Amino acid sequence: MRAFVVNRYKGPLQQAEVPEPVAGERDVLVQVRAAGLNQLDEKIRTGEFRQILPYKLPLILGNDVAGTVIGVGAKVRGFRLGDEVYARPGQDRIGTFAERIAIAEDDLALKPATISFEEAASLPLVALTAWQALVERGNVRPGHRVLIHAGSGGVGTVAIQLAKHLGATVATTVSAGNAEFVRELGADVVIDYRTQDFEKMLDGYDLVLDSLGGKNLEKSLRVLRPGGKAIGIAGPPDPAFARELGTNAVLRLVMTALSGRIRRQARRLGVKYEFLFMRASGDQLRQITALVDSGVLRPVVGRVFDFDQTTQAVQSLSQGGLRGKAVITTP
Repeated sequence: MRAFVVNRYKGPLQQAEVPEPVAGERDVLVQVRAAGLNQLDEKIRTGEFRQILPYKLPLILGNDVAGTVIGVGAKVRGFRLGDEVYARPGQDRIGTFAERIAIAEDDLALKPATISFEEAASLPLVALTAWQALVERGNVRPGHRVLIHAGSGGVGTVAIQLAKHLGATVATTVSAGNAEFVRELGADVVIDYRTQDFEKMLDGYDLVLDSLGGKNLEKSLRVLRPGGKAIGIAGPPDPAFARELGTNAVLRLVMTALSGRIRRQARRLGVKYEFLFMRASGDQLRQITALVDSGVLRPVVGRVFDFDQTTQAVQSLSQGGLRGKAVITTP
């Protein structure tokens, strides 16, 4: 089977022949039709997350998939041969830049019927991130005010639509060239991050979804109302995440220290900071499928690469400027 593999951290992504995936009794074997590209793929390749995600190398990259079921384990009950499905595989079982992959049944859902494989492959990681930030963590309700940074990106395009569906007033930061695009997605307040300072324009927000970190995250705390919450998906990781991950005592201390400054700033302002590293969930994907098929959410695919262009596709992640997601198609 052909796949794209990282042999060492910071090394190139290379096409290689690898063993066929083995499906366990509760696994589903999927013929990959398309795979979404995420910044997480590049961060894993460079080793940025190796303390949090200690992958064994060589490693097949890829965190999003849409495809067709070609095999099911003995105890699988929810899927059958020929089903069109999509998923974000569990973090310890990634590898969608390949011709086939075995995925736990609990992480899988039927693909939305109204969209293509390429569009479906663009959704799982970013849609689950948006869902877990806005619905699970943020408890967004009608009347809430939500700031979503980088609104034209993969997470942002989905999060804007979901927040509007939940009844929120949505502000977002983008370049001027993407202003009309995010308004069409549902943004109420659009801020040009190059010429405008969102901290001076916004106040009293209930929730911020931050994908940039650093100074941007610090400024985001200051636009929240007392008791408001900033959810960061670019870090720094916090103690709650360390506990959720089940890390050892040393790594828990490291994560506590990394997020100490931003958590102290949040406490002084009377707000909260939480780090979110999304988890796989077939149940949540089924709810997202319903929203897609009812027209509430639409995927945004900015570019499609052929399978043989996977190395080039991953390299393009650092260039930025893409609306929505890039996707790889697999013959």
